Amino acid sequence: MKRSDVVRSVRVRFKRMRMTDARLMFDTVTEAMVDAISNGDRIEIRGFGTFQPRLRASKMGYNPSTGRPQSIPANTTVLFKPSRELTKKMNG
Repeated sequence: MKRSDVVRSVRVRFKRMRMTDARLMFDTVTEAMVDAISNGDRIEIRGFGTFQPRLRASKMGYNPSTGRPQSIPANTTVLFKPSRELTKKMNG
């Protein structure tokens, strides 16, 4: 599902909403989520799941084409954990 599909489904659900308002609403929500995660906050959406920043430590890896060892620096990534309801719905 793409951004345009989500905006279109919001527009279908709320018939009187203009397309520009649906886009603005979607962009506002995603911007707030990005800001919260970048500040180190955890986001919980009941019935969907949680997003939280996760720090990955630096480690030694290998270049697959040459086989030479190389250092992989520490970085931060986002961990998504689906809710029980979402997992149940996906599995049947």
